Amino acid sequence: MKIITVRIILGLVVLGLCSCNAINSTTTTNTSQTTSQNDVKTQPPIKLAVSSSSITLLKVLTEAFQTNNKTATFEFVSHSQSEGAIAALKNGIVDIAGSSHKLKPEEDNGKIQYRELAQDLLVVFTHDSVKGVTNLTTAQLKSIYAGKITNWQELGGPNAKIVVLDRPEDESAKKLLRKYYLGQDKTTTKAVILNKEGELIDTLQSTPYSIGAFSLAYSIINQLPVNRLNLNGITPNTENFTNGKYQMVRHLGIIWQKAPTTNTQKLIDFIFSSEGNKLLQDKGFIPSN
Repeated sequence: MKIITVRIILGLVVLGLCSCNAINSTTTTNTSQTTSQNDVKTQPPIKLAVSSSSITLLKVLTEAFQTNNKTATFEFVSHSQSEGAIAALKNGIVDIAGSSHKLKPEEDNGKIQYRELAQDLLVVFTHDSVKGVTNLTTAQLKSIYAGKITNWQELGGPNAKIVVLDRPEDESAKKLLRKYYLGQDKTTTKAVILNKEGELIDTLQSTPYSIGAFSLAYSIINQLPVNRLNLNGITPNTENFTNGKYQMVRHLGIIWQKAPTTNTQKLIDFIFSSEGNKLLQDKGFIPSN
């Protein structure tokens, strides 16, 4: 009888020890999971200041980077112009700035660096309601922006007033339009001026019989239901840019501190990698390297 009693007691002791070990094992696992989750939450975001012309480019790259770097997070600070993005970088507000121009001497404080990333064709588009107009000559485009041609019927299109959507004179898109097609002719006072490229794109899609110029890559990435116009019989595409026939293009690059954080450097390395270049090419950009 005593032997049976002792065996029962030993069995209970062993069972108790096993239960304790199981509890301790579970507790350790949960602590590990909590620590891992805290690491994810406390990782500082990489901050990017973007001009309206560079935001699409950097969104594409950061989203791709994040697929293989699950703990990476980003904060975007939008500016209508590159100058504002560069100022944010110099003031330590962000880690990377997107720009449509190289660093100007007055912008370079010796602590930041620029590198061109890609070219983006600037293309003239119309709302889908504009039927029968697929090409414009330089003279016709100048007349539209000057308010001398005001109805699409004059160009073989529908009997409807032309709605000109435009950008401010100091924006890269308007500078390129003037350089390659418009010259210095005054723009009609009836043109709708939109500060950001995204605003112009949204307005063109929602405004029948409108015309405006914006990023070819953006239209491809988002599969916009708009009409892409040839200019002087030249189709705006990579082939015609490469052979020099179509020249209206923006040069996009990034600027960052010469001593970036480890996380920022990892993103920059990806941006200029062969994988990054291939991604940009697939999205309609023309990689610089």
